[in-house]
Amino acid sequence: MNGCQGVDPKVPLGTIETRTFPAVLTPALAMERLNSAISELKSDPAPSFDSGIIRLQVPIQQQVEAIDWLRAQQQQHHPLPRCFFSGRRENRLGRGQDFLVDAINGCTVTNHNGSSAENNVVSVAGLGSAVFFRQVRPFSFDDWRSIRRFLSKECPLIRAYGAIRFDGRATVSSEWEAFGSFYFIVPQVEFVELEGSSMLATTVAWDNALSWTYAQAISTLQDTMRQVSSIVVELRKDVPSTFIISNSHVPGKKSWDHAVNRALQMINRSNSALVKVVLARSSRIRTTTDIDPLTWLAYLQVGGENTYQFCLQPPDAPAFIGNSPEQLFHRNCLSICSEALAGTRARGRSKAIDLQITLELLSRNESVHFSAQAVCNGVFIEPEKAIRKLPRVQHLYSRLTGKLKREDDEFDVLSSLHPSPAVCGFPTEEARLLIAETDEKSHGEHLILVAPPSFGTFVMLCYNRDIFCTEMFDRGMYAGPIGWFGGGESEFAVGIRSALVEKGLGALIYAGTGIVEGSNSFQEWEELELKTSQVRGHQYDFAAVYLK
Repeated sequence: MNGCQGVDPKVPLGTIETRTFPAVLTPALAMERLNSAISELKSDPAPSFDSGIIRLQVPIQQQVEAIDWLRAQQQQHHPLPRCFFSGRRENRLGRGQDFLVDAINGCTVTNHNGSSAENNVVSVAGLGSAVFFRQVRPFSFDDWRSIRRFLSKECPLIRAYGAIRFDGRATVSSEWEAFGSFYFIVPQVEFVELEGSSMLATTVAWDNALSWTYAQAISTLQDTMRQVSSIVVELRKDVPSTFIISNSHVPGKKSWDHAVNRALQMINRSNSALVKVVLARSSRIRTTTDIDPLTWLAYLQVGGENTYQFCLQPPDAPAFIGNSPEQLFHRNCLSICSEALAGTRARGRSKAIDLQITLELLSRNESVHFSAQAVCNGVFIEPEKAIRKLPRVQHLYSRLTGKLKREDDEFDVLSSLHPSPAVCGFPTEEARLLIAETDEKSHGEHLILVAPPSFGTFVMLCYNRDIFCTEMFDRGMYAGPIGWFGGGESEFAVGIRSALVEKGLGALIYAGTGIVEGSNSFQEWEELELKTSQVRGHQYDFAAVYLK
């Protein structure tokens, strides 16, 4: 890992600044200007401050897709951390509009995403880490303060991108080890795609108290810049296809049936507060050729104008990618908004069938829950129950808006919204405990957890052990918060519709479904199949299959 590890939340930085240079025509010219500016930083006297962060940015007078830039950065040796985050881009690609059907009066209402009007950032790609934040313990208020220490309202594009585990208290399995309990970076080199233009930026950060000097920071940035290519080729966004070698699920169908029945027993107990629990499945695929996570993600952008696309990859680690339809929260100063999704059904093949499915979904005994009212003023939820339609599926939907009492309440908002009932259950703690439960009684089908030399934990079936786990794999960052913190603004999605991809080892694809009173294990398994949209046969369409 290159860069400064930010761990001290108590002492303010000596300086936080952004320096903007005149616009240029191409990414290559922007590279030249930044390399010159970095050389000047090195030759000039060092700042008098013991700590600081400086962003150098060059606007580019053409719109280049950030994911194309990131795909061009191929490190053969000593791979650098990389990240990508794309906010919602409603109608930007001109492929139709996501819409809501109000459950009360049946009217169509506009979908708002809570973005500030002046913010025209489309997506951001990052390489290297000027500052990184990673711990194996659960994300805490002090960790949030450590990140905020490097951010400022006056420098809105200095952001920390990253993710937090679904359950920071659970044991981390080998495939998620590089991510820790949380993982955030302020990239060393950033490519920002804007509406109608672009920007290339570098960031240098230092803190003498953390044994990371200004000279070290400059030298490391120069090393990173030597690996950056200014030649950007547009990625093909065709459907990538290959052949499956193997495809397996954890849990398998029999274990899934037991887990659902166990959950229903808990929900139906007279003394139980549990109303809903979300059970998940991990599907492992191995293919004849390596899966390139950025090629996969680029294809997702074609139909993802109302979803978040993300990629987070520590050095020498798998890539966590996704195409999430669900916003966890968006903060702009004191204003806060959040969304919640529940229930999933396929889109109909005709308008009449689609409407019938919509009405059936609205009639389900399932509600959308929020947990942020306690830390917000003026909370407003609308609509009470609605449908959100995406290209392949539709969900129950509601949206919350409110005002924070102070900006430091952002951590409390994050803590209250995660894990959301949509990915954990309701009440949250009861659902989380059931997901993490280990039952020592005999259940007929049992499990041995086997950790191979690489990439994760395999689950093997046997009949001589009296152990059963409600959920038999590590969710890692799946269903956790993924997004960015900024000085005056932050935005996080829920890390669903996601996969963990590693070179030579295929991918793990994650999906979950809510279990409520009256749920049927067969129907819930079919919902998992819908969410992963598995294609029968040998030919495999990754993006359309799994994450749309």
